[in-house]
Amino acid sequence: MCRRRRAQNRRMTTPADSSEPEGAAPDRWAALVPELACTQPDASLAFYRDVLGFTVLYRRPAAGFAYLAFGEAQLMLEDARGAWSTAPAERPFGRGINLQIECTDVDALAGRLAAAGHPLWRGIEEAWYRAGDREHGQRELLVQDPDGYLLRFSQRIGSRDSL
Repeated sequence: MCRRRRAQNRRMTTPADSSEPEGAAPDRWAALVPELACTQPDASLAFYRDVLGFTVLYRRPAAGFAYLAFGEAQLMLEDARGAWSTAPAERPFGRGINLQIECTDVDALAGRLAAAGHPLWRGIEEAWYRAGDREHGQRELLVQDPDGYLLRFSQRIGSRDSL
């Protein structure tokens, strides 16, 4: 880890910046956790928590950082002015990637998004993906977060023999 990041980590965990966890820590931390740079961390946190239904596991408010969970999915939000930037930030962020997140009820999620006035990038569709001699089905919707990251929420609907 570079000296700059170690110094920033020390700053990010000082007593003035620490806070108690807001949710229960998971039994297991995910092996891969995307950290999304946010231009307005408070607005992004409100979107993920209040509209999408993510749980805040812990925060460092002064650093604009939050660690979130949605079912078994986990992700981090960080102020875009953090040390991880590799190029100038231009919307939409995350070009070329979508994050698939399992959910139990895409219809309810679509309703929450509609109630918040947040448009879908792509409405609910049924999709089947082949893996070997089986197809695995899901109902999915796609939505962009406030910075343009593309989120694909999927609800499993079963599997079948490949056609």
